[in-house]
Amino acid sequence: MSIDQRKSHFIELGKFLNQFQRDGINQHEDVKNNDIYFETFKKQIERAIHHNGWFTPENILFALEGWSESLTSLNLDKWLKPYSFDVNNPKTVGIIMAGNIPLVGFHDFLSVLIAGHKVLVKQSSNDMKLLPILASYLISLDEGYKEKIEFTEDRMNNFEAVIATGSNNTSRYFEYYFANKKSIIRKNRNSVAILTGNESTEELEALGHDIFRYFGLGCRSVSKLYVPENYDFDAFYKALAPWATLMNHAKYANNYDYNKAVYLMSEFKMLDNGFLVLKEDQSFGSPIATVFYEKYSDLDALKTTIEANKENLQCVVANNFMANEIPFGKTQYPQLWDYADNIDTLKFLEKI
Repeated sequence: MSIDQRKSHFIELGKFLNQFQRDGINQHEDVKNNDIYFETFKKQIERAIHHNGWFTPENILFALEGWSESLTSLNLDKWLKPYSFDVNNPKTVGIIMAGNIPLVGFHDFLSVLIAGHKVLVKQSSNDMKLLPILASYLISLDEGYKEKIEFTEDRMNNFEAVIATGSNNTSRYFEYYFANKKSIIRKNRNSVAILTGNESTEELEALGHDIFRYFGLGCRSVSKLYVPENYDFDAFYKALAPWATLMNHAKYANNYDYNKAVYLMSEFKMLDNGFLVLKEDQSFGSPIATVFYEKYSDLDALKTTIEANKENLQCVVANNFMANEIPFGKTQYPQLWDYADNIDTLKFLEKI
């Protein structure tokens, strides 16, 4: 199976996923094997929603939209151009996936297969409904994928390299267990936003998407704000008002109530608007329904702080603050070449 064939398969997968949109799920006549997979995948989305209370229809379809937009000829060509993947001796790459947001492990799955290797997938119990159907769809396009895709719920065996995603605690276990394997071991990462007080209403409204998409569970979700001394949070809270509907989601509301109660009992200094708690804290990873904030007095000193903590950060949202910053509202729209933990997965796969 050539690289051009593999690209064509994922382009077809992108067309298949394009049928599942937040503004409607509509079957397209020109999608291959739709008679088998359209209704099957539609039902599987429902199963995923019932399986994991955090996987709402809105968030699942948002993730599917993102992948349908990424899996185009233009994007795949741009992504793959710097690499050479004429693989004569394909390796088996084990992938241990996280389950915090829908299809969070798909990029690794895509990367291994597009590079011409075999994939051994160990899914998170929180996100195990969607990917097997997409793998089956690829097999329907080319039966060669039967030899390239394997799922396991048991201990992984017979693989040459591994990509594992987990917490800081599990990463230590991964590093020990896979010490003799070529590996990418990912840890906790968070995202931050730099506010100056000069943001427009539109920018602050866009920041709401960076904070609340996937309920803040992704590494690209903004969990901390840096604000100037004497920053007035009034405009910030007003811009986030549309997200008050999150309190209609029981799991989010329960987390909000619990964390607020803990902060009140501990007499922590905090701000609250009825659905989001702001707590002054130097940490990066805030609980659900909470965003930490820290004050700064000097932007140059703040740049030094951000640089010193780059291993802990996935995205820095800002406006003309530093190189590689993410515009307001864009953290949840990564491109194929925006790698988790900023580790180039394709370069790793090119060398194994």
